[in-house]
Amino acid sequence: MTFATLTTTTVLDVVVPVHNEERDLAPCVRELHADLVRTFPYSFRITIADNASTDGTADVADGLARELPGVTAVHLAEKGRGRALKAVWSASDAAVLAYMDVDLSTDLAALAPLTASLISGHSDLAIGSRLARGARVVRGPKREFVSRCYNLILRGALATRFTDAQCGFKAIRADVARRLLPHVEDTGWFFDTELLVLAEQAGARIHEVPVDWVDDPDSRVDIVSTAIADLRGVARVGRGLVTGRIPIGELSAQLGRRPLEPHAPGVPAGLVRQLVRFAAVGVVSTLAYLLLFVLLRGGLGAQGANLVALLVTAVANTAANRRFTFGVRGGRGAGRHQFEGLVVFGLGLVPTSGALAVLHRFTPPGGAADLAAVVGANLLATVLRFLLLRNWVFRAHRGSDTPAGTTAADRPTTAAPTLESTR
Repeated sequence: MTFATLTTTTVLDVVVPVHNEERDLAPCVRELHADLVRTFPYSFRITIADNASTDGTADVADGLARELPGVTAVHLAEKGRGRALKAVWSASDAAVLAYMDVDLSTDLAALAPLTASLISGHSDLAIGSRLARGARVVRGPKREFVSRCYNLILRGALATRFTDAQCGFKAIRADVARRLLPHVEDTGWFFDTELLVLAEQAGARIHEVPVDWVDDPDSRVDIVSTAIADLRGVARVGRGLVTGRIPIGELSAQLGRRPLEPHAPGVPAGLVRQLVRFAAVGVVSTLAYLLLFVLLRGGLGAQGANLVALLVTAVANTAANRRFTFGVRGGRGAGRHQFEGLVVFGLGLVPTSGALAVLHRFTPPGGAADLAAVVGANLLATVLRFLLLRNWVFRAHRGSDTPAGTTAADRPTTAAPTLESTR
């Protein structure tokens, strides 16, 4: 079996974050250790991350570290699962970093498929999913409802594609973690979601593993306060993505994969994707344009309504295509893009205004003929707009060799290392 070459001797570091878990900690770690010894063919470490426990958890963790080879204990003075994971993962020398909840709600049989795609270098992150096809889950209707609603909110607000943000069973390649962790701010339960959103936005490949999961009836997670904190986190991350405070472009350049070869000769990579997104933005823009044209035509006349409707929708269209079609984020260059977009708007005004002028030489203004003329002329203007936006306004970073339309998933990445079995 051939894998990528690693300089580290520890392949997998499984972190078990705990806070006041003196009763469940020892059975969990012993079961996990026995399973890894029996099934995992590479070197591993289990790190107990005790975050500010006030019971006997610290003593139990230290006892396990003395008893079991490959088990270590880390004690943090402040509480927070996210804080504990970030601290341990940032300091670990392992090639693959994982974590699981102490209650072992997830069947350990999923650990091998969780880590395999990372060890092979195929994926950047791997997550256990209770909502993916093939998962088997036993939990109450309240938690099921909350979980599904939360993931629907993520899809709607942050356009995520992964199915389960908060299953306590995840792994990440260490080189990817080093890039992402400095930008993850949450120290609590939202840590998982924030890490996944940043990774997905940056073009990292996320592998999902359907899991068998049985709810822990003794869970002490406060659902209401956690849900409120998560919603605040969604809003914060959303603002960071929109304003450019989160450097997605920089992360994309570091984590992305090489461009795919065009599917058809002569078709540039990314063109089909851009056409689909441009068409979606165009449909919305056209409907908005027609609505404004109809509303304004009575007061401004056909030519005036055409000018105002095109101007308003052109600004919104440029902003939407900048973000969704051509993947340009942040405020840098936004003013120039809008100016050049208005130039494109001016060129698009020619066929629509010309069509109305010709039409009105033969028919009186108003009626369905005006709408038919502007719709037909808009089709021509749309083709012109796409070509100019792709090849001029949003032509990839001037002075760089990144092709137009390249997104996070198209950029080069370093080759994943080859592992030799050490057990």
